Amino acid sequence: MSDCCTPEGSCHTNAQVKTTYKVDGVGSAHCQGVVSKAVGDLDAIRAVDVEIGTGLVTVTTAAEPDDVLDALIQKTVDEAGYAFAGRFVA
Repeated sequence: MSDCCTPEGSCHTNAQVKTTYKVDGVGSAHCQGVVSKAVGDLDAIRAVDVEIGTGLVTVTTAAEPDDVLDALIQKTVDEAGYAFAGRFVA
């Protein structure tokens, strides 16, 4: 049993993975707050940072996001009234 597991067998991790997405239409502090709250309320998200102007949304998760989480973030952003443009690759 590793140090991250309890005697009952449940495990946790302190791993943090940061992934950046592009969201169009984040041009003000209001927009920043709306997107930040919507994405930050998702269970898998530990932290979220939204940049005004660039629309870059960086999320912190415990594991690499998969297609399911990407789709959930897209749906959440779209429902908040913004345009999800996918993962950002520098």
